[in-house]
Amino acid sequence: MNDDKPSDWQELITGQWHGAPAVYEPDGTYVGFNIVSRASEHIGDKTRYWMETDFDAVGPLRNRFEIGRFDFGVIDSDADRIYTGPDFVGSGSPYGNLVDSEYFSPAWNTHLRTVNHVVPELQMQVYSSLLYEGPTLVATFNGLYIVTQDDEPASRARVADWLQRERTEGKRPFVLPPKHQGRWQGELEVYDAHQQRLGVNQVAIDYTPISLTRANVRIETQGVIDGQYAFERSRDHNHHQFHGPDIYGNGIAYGRFLYSTMHRYGEALRLETRDALVDGNQTLVVNWNYFLSQERRYTTHGVLRWQPGEEVLGPRFVQAQATDR
Repeated sequence: MNDDKPSDWQELITGQWHGAPAVYEPDGTYVGFNIVSRASEHIGDKTRYWMETDFDAVGPLRNRFEIGRFDFGVIDSDADRIYTGPDFVGSGSPYGNLVDSEYFSPAWNTHLRTVNHVVPELQMQVYSSLLYEGPTLVATFNGLYIVTQDDEPASRARVADWLQRERTEGKRPFVLPPKHQGRWQGELEVYDAHQQRLGVNQVAIDYTPISLTRANVRIETQGVIDGQYAFERSRDHNHHQFHGPDIYGNGIAYGRFLYSTMHRYGEALRLETRDALVDGNQTLVVNWNYFLSQERRYTTHGVLRWQPGEEVLGPRFVQAQATDR
């Protein structure tokens, strides 16, 4: 239960967050964005979450999701955050700097699967929501947020610049380098099923295009979870597929965010992943969840930075041949 001391997550998200998450139809069609300001405030023995929204979208989703102000209670703890309504009812589980939530919105009539990941080294929060009626996806929201601690002119100017940037960048597609080989490398924090931090994984992803829409990939993890996975990946518009030999599965991208399910060949292991391209340098912010024997065993998250290599699909030249006339 709440007391005078907020949870670690509550302290981490202190301040007002600002973003313009993109709005997508279930097939990945971009239909607009939602200007959002939100904050979770812990005062005395109560935690209150408020959110101001302003949709700028086309089609039926705007009518469905245009509500205005949300204001609801939260039972704050380091184990689970319980959302007590009236706007959202459900819960979220913190794994360090990431909260994985599932909850219901009576006004929207949707069940939400939401991931909020605060990334201090990038000074942003990486956010996504998948919205369902039963098993049917009805919309996706995703975007990047920054935080302010005051309402001074410099902060307002920073927010205005960020929102303008996000209105443009938020609808960019998830397209990996089509011609250059290279490597993503970084460190992911690892948590067990009880939300306890186990340590870190060192991760390297070697990537080599073999056509403009296909690539050979090799992932190696060392640390808490040791593994090597080689596979071929392909992309058809915003649909992605993984063809083995070590990983089989598929994914669908909504703008800069790719949501995938990956099955390890010959093992009772699958990964459910959310990868976000957060800048023009191909930086990936990832959340990889490991399921063993159908049970969630590990939650991992962190930043992978791109190191470009040579251009392997450069210009082709053919020597012209003389022909008889």
